[in-house]
Amino acid sequence: MKITKKLALTMLSASALGSTFVSTSAVATTNLSMWYHGAGNVVEARIINQIVNDFNNSQSDWNVVLESFPQGSYNDSVIAAALANNLPDILDVDGPVMPNWAWAGYLQPLKIDKTKIADFLPGVKGYWNDKLYSVGLWDAAVALITRRSILNDIEIRVPTIDSPWSQQEFNNVLVKLKATGKYDYPLDLGLAWKGEWFPYAFSPFLQSFGGDLIDRSNYKTAEGKLNGEDAIAFGEWWQELFSKGYSPGNSQDPADRDNGLIEGKYAMQWNGNWAALNIINKFGDDVLLLPAPDFGHGSKIGAASWQLGVSSTSAHPQGASEFIEFALQDKYLAAFSDGIGVIPPTKSAAELTKNYKKGGPMAVFYDLSKAQAMVRPVTPGYIVEAKVFEKALADIADGADVEDTLDSAVDEIDADIQRNSDYSH
Repeated sequence: MKITKKLALTMLSASALGSTFVSTSAVATTNLSMWYHGAGNVVEARIINQIVNDFNNSQSDWNVVLESFPQGSYNDSVIAAALANNLPDILDVDGPVMPNWAWAGYLQPLKIDKTKIADFLPGVKGYWNDKLYSVGLWDAAVALITRRSILNDIEIRVPTIDSPWSQQEFNNVLVKLKATGKYDYPLDLGLAWKGEWFPYAFSPFLQSFGGDLIDRSNYKTAEGKLNGEDAIAFGEWWQELFSKGYSPGNSQDPADRDNGLIEGKYAMQWNGNWAALNIINKFGDDVLLLPAPDFGHGSKIGAASWQLGVSSTSAHPQGASEFIEFALQDKYLAAFSDGIGVIPPTKSAAELTKNYKKGGPMAVFYDLSKAQAMVRPVTPGYIVEAKVFEKALADIADGADVEDTLDSAVDEIDADIQRNSDYSH
């Protein structure tokens, strides 16, 4: 680790001797390297740079040196650096990926005062094997976005967090919306988006049916969870969304995903807080941000976004953790929220924001995160489970046999777990 020296000169007066002496003292400041995924986002870069500058100016022991990467190449850069034993001191990590990086030896547990995060939303706390490896400066949430006037038109009640739609009610909503003939599709699930969107957005539906990507009691098999009766019921429901024309499938135009609800092509959209503000700006108070339906085991949504951690090779984990603890101040959490629309992880920070304070246009997202958010499986094997789940859902949407597809997905996940000796579970 590169060490710099700040030399401070102090003038001492020695009037008793009738002369002046110059004394020199040295204060050492240690550089802490930091990697961040947000290159290209001007607003996000401004905020993270402000935090780094404030931390560097707040004390004389540490000097964080920030390097930002494009999100698309960030994970590959971290993995390459780990293989070359060249990881930075501080890095950020996508929440569901954290257990894999901890298991692989890229991260070490944080040395922060855990009372500092006692009031944080659960989804931003990155625990694995009972140790805190990462913490997020924000969370994200998904909701059914629609308009009150649309539901009034088909005489459907507005669901609440305490009283979400049941599966039967939700299916009835889709039938009624389709029968109006006003929309290309009643519901936009966003299949134009690939990758992590699938497990983040859709595995909560599976969990609400009673299934899961993996048996979380031991994380050693997906048998019975991803191909049991509940999971098959989920798969059959999922397939009907497309076979009955309720939602656009895998060939959805990305432009329709971005604009279809605003343009009136869709009546409802399953989308995140990051997209809601544009819709609110268009339709104002007519916009509704609704909880996920309850398919039998509660209304559920995904949790966890980008989080900060300390690399396993850092020679200065105390300094790196001090920076992360510094960044957890409400004013910075609120700045990210106002700047890029994310959900602040504390109620006190939410009250400092434009959109998430009490009565704010997106305050319900904070409540949804607190009440319903469920982290993706906390296991190093998640990165494989996520890809297998994505392919299975895409295939089922295209008409593949539900039971065969889920059985194959279980086989693939279990084989990966066995190849990796149960990932130390």
